[in-house]
Amino acid sequence: MRRLRRWYAWWVRHAPRLRDILFVGFSLLTVVLQAASGGGGSGIKDWYVLGAGVVASVALFWRRRFPAIVTAITVLAMLTAAIFVPMGLALLTLAIRRRDLVLAVLGIAAYVAYVVNSSWSGDSNLVVSLFTAPFLIGTWIAAGAYIGARRDLMVSLRDRAERAEAERELRGEQARLGERARIAQEMHDVLAHKVSLIALHAGGLEVNPAVGPEKVEDSARLIRETARQAMEDLREVLGVLRSDLSVAGADLTPVPRASDLDRLVEASRDAGVSVTGEFSLADDVPVSLGRTIYRVVQESLTNVHKHARGASTEVVVHGGRGDGVTVRVTNVRPVAAGSLLPGSGAGLVGLRERVQLAGGRLSTGPTQEGGWQVEAWLPWPDGRDDVDEGER
Repeated sequence: MRRLRRWYAWWVRHAPRLRDILFVGFSLLTVVLQAASGGGGSGIKDWYVLGAGVVASVALFWRRRFPAIVTAITVLAMLTAAIFVPMGLALLTLAIRRRDLVLAVLGIAAYVAYVVNSSWSGDSNLVVSLFTAPFLIGTWIAAGAYIGARRDLMVSLRDRAERAEAERELRGEQARLGERARIAQEMHDVLAHKVSLIALHAGGLEVNPAVGPEKVEDSARLIRETARQAMEDLREVLGVLRSDLSVAGADLTPVPRASDLDRLVEASRDAGVSVTGEFSLADDVPVSLGRTIYRVVQESLTNVHKHARGASTEVVVHGGRGDGVTVRVTNVRPVAAGSLLPGSGAGLVGLRERVQLAGGRLSTGPTQEGGWQVEAWLPWPDGRDDVDEGER
């Protein structure tokens, strides 16, 4: 099997030159036969026919590199010595290589050479030559044009297949990178908030060591429940990741809605953060809009837990269909210095991208009183065209 592959590789590498040698040999054979059929004499004409035929035949060895020049040489041999086979092989090669004005001009020149030589030799009727020449010469050109067009088509199909394969791999890589970023953003949104709540409960026990057993028991219960919820969320995300359902666009965790804002604020309030919530939204908030609202509030409260755990915070969400939804989370200047948890800076970046993808605007920055405010506006178009597929 290995020897067969070596022979095949050798043939692929040397096949073009072997075909050139075969064409030259076949052409020389026809020239010798044509010269020998001239009556057996050794006149100047016979020697000229043999010499012109040898030159035209040997020139076929360079037919791939110089197809137009080789064709012109064979046309001249046809005109002066009636050598037809080298001209036919040269026209075949030229038609394979190019199908343009050069082929048309040399094809007409071959036709004229054939007709003129026939009229000089007197071997055939001029009228017959006028009608048989297009058939003879056109057969070589048509065969070459067919082979060349087929080769070009195969090359085009091969290039198209290679480009399609490259584009498919590129789209797959982009999809993997996008999915990886989506998983990272989802895990950040879900786990950072829960971990910040755990840190708040633990920090409350640390700064108040003299609290009673009931307070310690309540804080330990809240820490345990929050940790359990965080583990469940992490298990859901990793479960979807293992089953590879997220590639098809499946949600990594249960989709949060605008109606879950009360529960979100209550969890921060239980952790010791002074949070007030004012929500004025209709019940028919679309799923995608409700998820974005929830993530804005969640990320804002997470930053409050990390950097302003003792500051009073106000969460305001209001809006309606056609006017859009405004989400505003404002905290006063924190009393305690330092951060409870290290921040990566990716939360607000991901939040801004999420809001922009929803067609909204996000602004963050300090307030005049020294606090911090996160404000987002999200569009809620009028009509029913914005209903998610999940609601249908």
